[in-house]
Amino acid sequence: MSVALLIFLAALLPFVAAVSAKFGGDGFTNHEPRGWLAKQSGWRGRANAAQTNTFEALPLFYAALLYAHFSRVEPELIHWYGVAWLVFRLAYIVAYIKDKASLRSLLWAISFAINGLLLFSVKAI
Repeated sequence: MSVALLIFLAALLPFVAAVSAKFGGDGFTNHEPRGWLAKQSGWRGRANAAQTNTFEALPLFYAALLYAHFSRVEPELIHWYGVAWLVFRLAYIVAYIKDKASLRSLLWAISFAINGLLLFSVKAI
């Protein structure tokens, strides 16, 4: 899987959470989606929070991914770390929506650590 594809798939994750929050919601209007989302509670509110957190997680992942790529880390290693990050972040969204707080925190920590693995897998040049 290319770095470009990993970047694109990661960019889709916040929308998974957003669509989850909005789908079938009473009174949802696309004219003012943020106002509607701000009033949500329960699983819809958590889905919105997962969306926000996922947007916040993207810059570090992108930086780590690109740093590894331009530092000539083995492409296969970048691939597996990138896929693992995507899987753990998707599981994070599900855990957040389902109100599994401890699991959510663990998944967040693992995906954060994957960024470190990407950053520190750099070969000495």
